[in-house]
Amino acid sequence: MLERPIIQQRGFRNTADDTGVTGFQLLLRNPNYRGIAGSLVDGADVIVDGHPFPREAQRWTLQGRTFTLDELRASTDVRWQLDETATLTVDHPGGLSAGVHRIEAAVHLRRPYIPEVAGPSVFRSATTATIVPGREGTPHGLRYGVSLYSYSGDLYTSMTLQDAMADIADLGATGIEILGEGNIPGYPHPDPDWIDTWHRNLDRYGLTPTNYGSWVDTAMWRDRDLTAEEGRAQLERDLRLAKLLGFTSIRPKFGVVTPELDPHPVWQPAVERVLGLAADLGIVICPEIHSPTPIRHPVTQAYLDFIDRTGSDHFKLLIDTGIFQTAPVDDGHEGFEGKKRPAFLEPLAVPMSDLADVLPYVHFIQAKFFEIDDRLTDLHIPWHDILATLRTAGWQGWLSSEYEGRREPYRGRDQVRRQHALLRSLNGSTGPA
Repeated sequence: MLERPIIQQRGFRNTADDTGVTGFQLLLRNPNYRGIAGSLVDGADVIVDGHPFPREAQRWTLQGRTFTLDELRASTDVRWQLDETATLTVDHPGGLSAGVHRIEAAVHLRRPYIPEVAGPSVFRSATTATIVPGREGTPHGLRYGVSLYSYSGDLYTSMTLQDAMADIADLGATGIEILGEGNIPGYPHPDPDWIDTWHRNLDRYGLTPTNYGSWVDTAMWRDRDLTAEEGRAQLERDLRLAKLLGFTSIRPKFGVVTPELDPHPVWQPAVERVLGLAADLGIVICPEIHSPTPIRHPVTQAYLDFIDRTGSDHFKLLIDTGIFQTAPVDDGHEGFEGKKRPAFLEPLAVPMSDLADVLPYVHFIQAKFFEIDDRLTDLHIPWHDILATLRTAGWQGWLSSEYEGRREPYRGRDQVRRQHALLRSLNGSTGPA
């Protein structure tokens, strides 16, 4: 599914050959109401950060074939269809810097049924888009992924699941995190054809299933809480489904009984009853340390005590980086209209020393964030300190983007790209995107 703007966020990257970085490319949607012959494309005026790039420095790729503008004008057997993007490659030695850029494009199309005196039709578009640094291996053992939660509001409205997978691959990430009940059609009994398509798309986009978000809804019945056995059944169902889809960890969100997110007491007996199954399936159960619960708190300590008591390698912690938030988030949050700022949007500012202490018990990190500005500055989360702590400890694992800011259309997709540009820039990645 194409993005509504002419300039697509997906596909904006630097280009390179054996000599180094040679330029950059854009994907453009056909702004016409019908597909047209390539000979009717009259070029595009492109301005990036106020700098114009002449049409002579451009190459057009349509239907897998690349042309100079003169070659495209002379072509007789290529089309720009409405459901296909054109790749516009611009010569610019050294490429564009990593980060957010202001792009303007004016696409010129000739219409064969309108008198020449009318001249070409011009379709103008302007946006910001982000160059993400390329992946040079996995610096410091960190691997980059994205949670589908980041695309809430866009997913299933302006983008399909395959679009999301394509976006994740396009920005150079390799991990995909899902919400079981949020992202699996027909949950908890998906159609076998959907499962086959899921695995085909994993292969197509080079993605690894990382963490599967699940729930143990202790208050799902109005007249009583779940029993330990019912909690076990919910965990077992999601463990088996996670395995079927290729995931290696699940995050069970147990119902809580206090504002500090103390989990319902059913969590311990329910988890203990499925530890053997988790080991058989090769899946790690990861309860989430989420604001307003800090690391030094009875909730976290109870999880650590459980790890020590059971000696299991299949129960570890998931850290949500919202606990390191240093400034309040005032944009509101869906479902809290008319109420004061929720506690989990207040700055908790957990110290990095606390993170270092528990990293041996941490299996997965949700890279929660709320807003990254045009200068690649995160307004709430101290990524420099977090990454430095992970590097010093030699922690290796997934950083999975979890955008939880405003939900205007396409904003999550843009913000995730910004976060990956920020994280990779801080973590020392270099090279073309």
